[in-house]
Formats: sequence, C-alpha cells, structure tokens
Amino acid sequence: MITLFSYPGLYGLEDNNPYGLKVFAFLKLCGLRFEHRHIVDTKSAPRGQLPYVTDDGESIGDSDAIVAYFKREYGLDIDQALTPMQHDLDFLIRRALDDLYWVMSYSRWSDPRFWPLFKHAFLSAYPDVTADSLDAARQYNFERYRYQGIGRFETEAVYARGIADLQVVSNLLGGNEFLFGAQPASIDACVYGFVANIFFYDIDTPLKQFVLTRPDLVRHCRAVRAAIATPA
Repeated sequence: MITLFSYPGLYGLEDNNPYGLKVFAFLKLCGLRFEHRHIVDTKSAPRGQLPYVTDDGESIGDSDAIVAYFKREYGLDIDQALTPMQHDLDFLIRRALDDLYWVMSYSRWSDPRFWPLFKHAFLSAYPDVTADSLDAARQYNFERYRYQGIGRFETEAVYARGIADLQVVSNLLGGNEFLFGAQPASIDACVYGFVANIFFYDIDTPLKQFVLTRPDLVRHCRAVRAAIATPA
C-alpha cells in the first residue's frame, strides 16, 4: 500500500507545500491508489523533509526521487511520449520551480504584508496548531532565507525572481492546457503543485497578481485540477 506523508492542506488544496501537492497530483494522474496522511513532524521523514512516501516497507523522500521511483517500479508511461528535448525541458523547468519555491515561501512567512493572512488561515484550518509553533517556524525560515540567499534581497527583487520563473512556464505553455501535448506529463503535476499554491490562495501576493494576468497559467492549473479530480 502506498502512503503519502505531506504537510496539511490549505485553501481547498491537498497540501500547502508545492512539493507535496506535486506528488499528490502525480499519483492521481497515474491512477495509483494511495493513502494520504497529513503531518507536520518531519522526524520520521528521510532527511527530515516532507513529502515522503512509503511503499511495501520502503521509504522514499524528495519529490523528484519519488516520481522516479514510481515511474521505474510501476512501469508508468506518463512520460513515455516525451522527446529527448522535452525531457531536458522537464529538467530545466523543475530547476526553475526550485527557485520559485523560495519566493513562494518568502511571501508567506517573511513578507509582513502577507504573513498575518497566512498565519490566520493556517490557525483557522488547524486549531491544534499553536500560534507559538508557527512563530517559531517563521524564525526558522528567516534563517533558511538568509543562508539560501533570498533573505538578503530587497523585497521587490525577491518577487522579480519568482515572476521571471512563472513567466518562463507561461511562455512554454503557449496556449496549451498541458506542457507537452494533449495529455498531462509528470512535469504538469510539478507545475500544478506550485501554481495551484499561488492561484487558489486567497492572499494577493505579487505572485498571485502575476498568475491572474497569465491565462496560460490559469488554464493549466484548472486543467490539471480537473484531471486529478477524476476518480482513479
């Protein structure tokens, strides 16, 4: 039995973290049955990071490693039709989204305009979570941003990085629902994990303002949402 362990959902999404939502969407797109457990304690996770999955006693962490594991072990053909160049684009898009992650995280935990809204939404959805624990997580994230480097940027420069990442994805969609054809590939689950965690949030960050101006991103987000809503 496959079990996905990831952070809690928010604003109607199954995970408020883009990597966990990416794995959730991937499993749904592939029609794999799984149990989904929401946790916040990462002690049991490989490398102390979420998401991770267990499958027949094996634990796999890191969203890219999880996707690769299921493609290999279950013989999934979700990316079978991709050309070598599309595989390379898949890789580069995932790396751009790794950059976007830090901007998304910054917008929730660091930017004083949006932190109170995120905190209120989280505490309202999960009354067992304490305000003190979120404040402690915020301080921890401040350290992460400083060491990663994004915390040393001016706020406008932080958002400029994230908007540039989103612009590239929007350009590559080129009016299509999915990136590489009429059917979604694994990269579509990845893009969805990030864009959905911006688009569906009722927090008007510069990232959301940009997404709302890009019909390609909105169309893709809604198309993947519809695809994963179909029962396996």
